[in-house]
Formats: sequence, C-alpha cells, structure tokens
Amino acid sequence: MTLCVDVSEIMGQIGYSVQQAMDREKKPVVSHRRDYVLSFTAWICCVLFLSPSSVAASRVRQCKETDYYFQYTECDSTGSRWRVAIPLKPNQCTGLPDPVQGTDCTFSCEAGEFLEMSAQECTPCAAGTYSLGSGLRFDEWDEIPPGFSSLATNPDNSPTGQNASTCSSAKWVAQGSYLESHRDECTVSLIYTVHLKKPGSVTFEYQYVDNSIFFEFYIQNDQCQEMDQDSNKKWIKLTNHGEWGTHTVNLNSGTNILYWRTTRVGLGAKAVKPVLLKDIRLEGVAYTSACFPCKPGTFSRAPGSSSCESCPRDTYSSRGASSCTPCNTKTHYASEGSTVCRRRPPCSEKDYIQTYSTCDKESKTHVIYKWIEPQICLEKARGAVKLPSTGQVEPCPPCNPGFYNNDTATCSPCQPGTYSDGVKACQPCPSGTEPVLGYEYKWWNILPANMKTSCFNVANSNCDGLNGWEVAGDHIHSGTGRSDNDYLILTLRVPGFKLPLSVQRATGSEYGRITFEFETTCSADCEFYFMMDMNRRSTNVVESWEGSQMKQSYMHIMTENSTVAYTWAFQRTSQANDVRQYANDMVKIYSISVTNAVDGVASGCRACALQSQRTGSSCVPCPAGHYIDKETNQCQECPPNTVLSGHHIYGKDACQPCGPGSKSNKEHSVCFSDCLFTHIQPNRTLQFDFSALATAGSIMSGPSFTAKGTKYYHLFNVSLCGAEGHKAAACRDNVTNLPNDESEGDHVGSSVEAFICQSTIIPSDGRGLRTALSSQSISLADTFQGATVEKSLNGITARPELFPSSSRTVSDVHFFYRSTQVTTSCPRGRNAVVSLRCNPEKTARGEISVPSKCPAGTCDGCTFYFLWESSGACPRCTDADYHTIEGACKGGVQDTVYVWSEPRLCTGGLALPLKKTSPCESIDFWIKVGAGLGALCAVLLVSLTCYFWKKNKKLEFKYSKLVMSANKEGELPTADSCAIMEGEGEENEDDEVVFAKKFTLMDKLKAIATKGNKKSGEAVQLQYSHTEKSVWG
Repeated sequence: MTLCVDVSEIMGQIGYSVQQAMDREKKPVVSHRRDYVLSFTAWICCVLFLSPSSVAASRVRQCKETDYYFQYTECDSTGSRWRVAIPLKPNQCTGLPDPVQGTDCTFSCEAGEFLEMSAQECTPCAAGTYSLGSGLRFDEWDEIPPGFSSLATNPDNSPTGQNASTCSSAKWVAQGSYLESHRDECTVSLIYTVHLKKPGSVTFEYQYVDNSIFFEFYIQNDQCQEMDQDSNKKWIKLTNHGEWGTHTVNLNSGTNILYWRTTRVGLGAKAVKPVLLKDIRLEGVAYTSACFPCKPGTFSRAPGSSSCESCPRDTYSSRGASSCTPCNTKTHYASEGSTVCRRRPPCSEKDYIQTYSTCDKESKTHVIYKWIEPQICLEKARGAVKLPSTGQVEPCPPCNPGFYNNDTATCSPCQPGTYSDGVKACQPCPSGTEPVLGYEYKWWNILPANMKTSCFNVANSNCDGLNGWEVAGDHIHSGTGRSDNDYLILTLRVPGFKLPLSVQRATGSEYGRITFEFETTCSADCEFYFMMDMNRRSTNVVESWEGSQMKQSYMHIMTENSTVAYTWAFQRTSQANDVRQYANDMVKIYSISVTNAVDGVASGCRACALQSQRTGSSCVPCPAGHYIDKETNQCQECPPNTVLSGHHIYGKDACQPCGPGSKSNKEHSVCFSDCLFTHIQPNRTLQFDFSALATAGSIMSGPSFTAKGTKYYHLFNVSLCGAEGHKAAACRDNVTNLPNDESEGDHVGSSVEAFICQSTIIPSDGRGLRTALSSQSISLADTFQGATVEKSLNGITARPELFPSSSRTVSDVHFFYRSTQVTTSCPRGRNAVVSLRCNPEKTARGEISVPSKCPAGTCDGCTFYFLWESSGACPRCTDADYHTIEGACKGGVQDTVYVWSEPRLCTGGLALPLKKTSPCESIDFWIKVGAGLGALCAVLLVSLTCYFWKKNKKLEFKYSKLVMSANKEGELPTADSCAIMEGEGEENEDDEVVFAKKFTLMDKLKAIATKGNKKSGEAVQLQYSHTEKSVWG
C-alpha cells in the first residue's frame, strides 16, 4: 500500500485537495492544469505492487458511490484517456470501479449540460444551476476564488531606497460582486492558470475610468513566454464612468497563464479610481463534470440553463435557487439581485424631491413633491415626515430659444429658415440674413428630446431603472439613485456640426462650441465629470470638479466635425456605500448651449454675404479669408497678415492683425512664423533665419519621482514655426485611449497635435514594463501669438531670469504661444514661451532646456518656459560683423584680409570675403633725397633765425646803453655819428640799464621810419630838439 499512498499524496499536492472540493459543495471539477492528475500508469503500478498487508483489506467495507468520484487521466499522444475512480479518503473502503476507456480528449457538452462521469454522457443541469458546457465562470467575489493569486511589486528605481515592503500588502480586493484593484502606487497582478484541451477564449467585464492607472491584460505559456497579442488587446480601453466594458481575447490550446495587471502613477492630488473586474468567463476546457449553482440573488427556473437571472425588485434568493422569494413589501424591501430583504425606514426629507408639473393648455404649472422611486421608506412609521402638498399654480416658463408653443402645452421646434426667442412665434429671417443654428437649453420643464438620463450602480450596472437627473424648471439637477456611489449620467448627442452658409468655405479650426453653467453642493467626496465621445471611439474626461463648486460657466471648443456625445456624470462618493446617506448632495446645471449643431434650431439670425446688391438676392458663402462688408454685404478679402476671428466675419473688424514676427496664411485662418525675424537696433538691423529650428524638437525633463518612488519623465515636443500654421508637434498616448475596432487607421492610441505638447513617460525599467508607456498627452500651445525681443506679449510674460546668460550682446527672441482650452487650475488656458538664444558653441539644431528652478517646465502649472540655444538662433552675418587688415607693400604687392569680429555672433548671411591682393608703388630715391635736403634747409633756416635774433638782442642792448648815458648828462653829446662800431662797449655790457619803456624791434623800426632819417651802414642818426627832450628806451 506504500506506493498507492504515495500516489495519493502526490495527487493531493496537485490542484485542489479533496477536502476543498467537498467544502465547495461539490462544485464542478474541471480538467485544467490545476485539477487532479492521475496517470493510468500510476494506477497499474498501484495494483501490481500491493504489499502482503493488503490481506487486511478484506476487513474494509466495500466502496459506495459517495466514497469516490471519477476523473480522467492525462491525454496520451493518440488523444485517448481513461476514466478512473479516486477515493475521497484513502484506505476507507475497497472495491473501487475499474478504469475504463474515456471520451475523446476534445469532447465537451453543450451550454446548459454537464458530463455525467458514471455514464460518460451529457446531462442537462437541474433548475437552480447552470453550465457553460466547455467553460468556466467566476462571478462571485466574496473572496478571491481558489486558483487566483495576487503578485505585487514596488518601484525598483526609487531614489530614496524605499523599503521593499512598501507594496507587500497590495492586492486585488474582493468586494462581493466585483474585484477592485489596489489604490496605492504599486504594480499588482491578478494571475490565473488554465489548461485548455482546445482553442478557447477569455472574456471579462471591467470598469476603467482613471488614466493615472495603466491597465493591461496579457497571456504567458508554461515557459513564461508572452503570447503574441495585439496591442489593442493587451492594453485595456478606458470606459465611461459607471459603465462596464467587455474585453475578449482568444486563447491557444495548452497552458495559458492569465495576467490582469494594474500600475498606478500618482502624478496628481486627485483620489484614484481603481479598476473594477467581474464576471470572468473561460471557454475551451475539456469538459464540465458538474453544473454551477446560481449565486445568491439569482435563479434559474428551468433545467438546462446556461446562465442565471437576477431576482427582481422586492424579492431575494439564496445559492442554487430555482425561484426568488418575495419580501413583505409592507415592512421590507429589496433591490434587484438582493440576497436578503431589508426593513423599510421611516420617511425623511431625503426621500422626496421637488419638481414641476408639465404645462397645461393654459400655460400654467405648479410645484409638486414626489417620493424618490423606488420608495423604500414608510410614510406611516413613527417619526416619518409627510409629503408636502402641491404648490401654487404658476405661469409656465417660456420655451427654449428656437422653440414655440403655438398656444399649446408642448414646445415645438421652429421650421428651417425661421427663428424664435422662445416667447414669440417663429418668423422667417429678414432678407440678407441667415438663421443661427444650435441648441440653447435654459428652461427645464421636460427633458429635451436629444438628451437622456440614466443611472449606473457599480455592483449591478444599473440603478433599478431610476432616472439619474430630474428637471426642475430653471435648472436640471442630479437625482438620488439607489445608493451614494451610483453614477448619475446625463447625455446630450449631437449628430454633427454645420457651419453657417457664409463661412462654409472657411478653413478655421472651430466647428462649434458647447457652454454650460453649473454649481455643485456636496458634504462628502463628490465628483462631477464632463466627458466627450467623438465618433464612438472612446469617452474621454474633458474636465472634472471635486467637492462643492460655486456657480460658474465652462466652455469647450470643437475642432473636429464629427458625431459627438457629451456626458455629465455625478457621483456623491466613491466609497462603497449601499445607502442614501448623502442624498442632498447634488449638481445643478442651469443652461446648456451648443453652436452650429447640424440638427439645431435658430434663436436668431445673422447677416450673410449676398450674391449681389439687388433686393432679394440670396445668401452665398464667402471664400476663405473674406469678411462681409457692412455697407454692401459683399465678401471682401481681409488685409494682409490678418486672420478671421472664429466664424464672426461681419465687418472688417473681424479681421484681427497677427502678432509681431508673424504672418497669415492665404486663407487668413491662422497666424504663423516663417522662421524669419527682423530686429531693428539704433545702429544696425539684425535679421534672423530660424530655418534650422523649423522641424519639431524634443526635450525629456526629469527624471521625477512620485511619492512612492515611481520614475517618470515629461516629454515636450516643440514645433517652433509650424508649416504655415500646421501644428507639427505630436504627442501620442499609446496606452489609455485605444481606438475601437471600427475606427479608421491601424495605429494604437491617440495623438495630440499642437505647437507644443507634453506627454508623461513611464520608462520600461520603472515598473518592470516591457515597453515605455506614454500617457496624459496635453496641448500647451494651440495658437501662435507672435515673436519679439520684448518680455511681454498679449498678457504672456517671458522670464529671462530663469535662464541666466553671461552675455547679452544679442537679445533673446521670444516666441509666444497660447492654448485656449481652459482647466480648473488654468481658467485662462495655458501659455508657453520659447526663448531663442544665440550660442555659437552649439550646433545649428542646438538643444532645448527647461528652467532649473522649474524642472517640469512650469512654475505655476499654466505657463511653460523653454530655452532653445543654437547657433541657428544667431542673426545673419553682415559687413558689420568683420573687419579689414591690410598688409605691408612688398615687392609692389599688398595683401588685404578680412577677419570675423570676436566673438562671432552671427551665422549664414553675408560670407566672409576672400583675401584680396593688389599692386602698390615704392617711394623714389630722389624723392627721398629731396626730402632730406628739405629737412636740412629747414634746420639751417631755424639756425639763422636764432642767430639774427641773438644779434638783434645785442644791438638793442648797446642802443639802450647809449640812451642811458645821454640822459645822465642832460643832453646828448654832439657827434658826427652816434654809431657804435662793432665790438665797442662790450666791456660795459654788464652795467645796469634802466628802461623807461621797453620797445620791441618792430616798434623801433617803425619809429625810425617815421623820423625820415634813413642812413646806410650800421649807424643811426640821432636828432633832438633844444626845447624838448625825447627819451627812447
């Protein structure tokens, strides 16, 4: 018996234990990799090697059918197998049935049947049970079913060396009717292994609404090799809030290891919305040996059922029920799919709502109060409140613009070509005008025909058919639902957009816009979502608000002409709550308007372009870039470098000038830069050519780390100039926004095109991922405002201090951009500034950087700053950027070279001239001799001048001495001559001489000339008067 016991022990170690099978109330035993495996060879060995102690087995009782169960052996190479009996408890009985030939390995029963192992025949399931035939189904999540396991990993690249136990407690959590992923910042995998005998499939339902979580489903074989799988099957698509999506993947025969993996990246402060998973179905197992009992709250009334139905309202059921038991509705109630009946509480103010009755023929209405349906409270219980009586009769509010009541209680849309303000009757538009189509809902007596309301419960996928929203006269507000965590849904469908006739040929990017006014009142963690689904691709959250919000308006511009569904969703709390604790928390929407709707009505008329000025002329579309002249109603082209502002083309003022450094395209629909820029300085004009920077550039900032250590980057793509307004920068979301199978194109994910866009990148090594993830792509720059060296433009301010520079010789050129899409944190939209800096040390493409103080590119979340340093950002070279150097004349030849001024701060433009060689003439020898003689003559002349000057001084001295001596005697002596010969009186030269007045040589010569005494030689005749003395000196 030793060998048999060992085989039984081996069998007990594979798959579920026998005791576990009994504890599950004989749930189906399915042939897969984790089930019991018994080799026919092992059975033969057990029989042949019985020990002598088997004689004692004669005293053991004979086995009954309740002591064993049947199981198939593994299939051999021929596809055959054997049916063997396996005891529930070893050594308790003897006389097990002999092994017999089993069914074919690929044999399976139809849905609603199971394989009865005794007769090896398919048998219908009894009432209260169901079967998938060759499949498995997991739809009860009170606990994680056996066979499923969770594997959590924490970030492997944390810069702070976090403890490895950070994610040790992370796992998928059972919530009764569904599984919930972990909310913390960890990677958690839900794993299940199944062995298929033939190709099959796996199908599951899920809720995935938060793009801060990456949700993937993939399959591995028994060698841990990932199966080939399309990306749109691996990455799960986002769902609408409150709605369940379905995902199906084909499986190969053999071993398949299924992985549901979630990875959260906590980049924001908002609470995470976990992934929900339920109703997992597997097809392709070999057989089902028993039927599944219906789970509590469901039933199957007929034998051979392939599924179970939910119990209707005010009934309940237990496990394996063939019918539902009704509750005592006087004292108890039950929601759809309930497992028990609940006692009805006394009615309170939270159990009724206020609304308005429909307008009667006299256009009268009154306030009415009604119990919330389904009514679960008791009106006659002790402490219950009474329903307030009906209010006074009031005049009905007018119809919404574009509708009229025609003296009836119903508002009808105006006919095409007519308009109404909702009060007056519809009337045709005047000549020279056309109707302005759209929706404008501001009165809420009834729900408009193109809107619908619904309610989704997380567990049951509906709210017992309750309306999610209620009309209330001047507003529409969220309803109560069945529980506080219900999603209350309001949807508006627009089949498309139609531009007014006058602008149908325009090439602008705006096709329409939606504007709504709302407010929220909350006491819990409520959240209000505005979502959009274009062409049924996927629903994206455009904006969301948390908590109480004051009355405000929100506007979104449509840049694509497509069918769109606008959805408003409100959830009072995200916590699992099956009661109405916060029933008074609500959101109110006061008005909703949509422009240019293709099936819209007209609330007014606008001027249109006329074919001619004749009376009765029809409206015609203006060509692109033309406005309507107010005087003639004719189409006129906008002036150069102006653009039309939206679709308002009436009057020349509709043509808005482009910003500095920009120009308009031919259609006057967008301003752009041609990568050329001119800056005029006082002493020169700088011309820039940024063509080298025209193609899109990228910068990866970071790495950054979340609070839990996950590494991520911000990827920025920058298209400086664009291609005549085309936004060349694209950021792709390759994970969280996958297209439907019906959508056009074979690419995975969606992309955002803009002048500047941003994506969040999770590297492949950040979470053990096999590929880098790109998500949360947003546009930072939709329109080009202009380029200038000034710091501010159109309310956008550059911050040069964020990018300090050692040289300011060439001013930075700032490119300004704006994104018109507003957010809660950026009510005026996002802005971006790209500063171009001349740096000759960089290449022509250069490099882009973000501020070191703001590594995410922004310091406030709304304005982004970039610095693009490049030699291509330098001005074009001119003749002012180089200087001339002339060489010496050698051999009659002289060289002239041109050298760039240092530092060289220019590129392209004027090229540096080549070296210039020119002839030159040497100075002649005789010219040199003449120059020498001239110099000698000059020296002689100077010497003579000095000699005569000295001689004259001596003459003056002698003359003065003579005069002095005459004055001493009273009169001059008579003499034939008063001349003093050369050499006389030299011995008395040193005698004192006193001058009464000192005359210059010129004065003396003049005096001699006036006396008329002109003598030759060196003597001077002195004459005197006897009556008067004259003294010279």
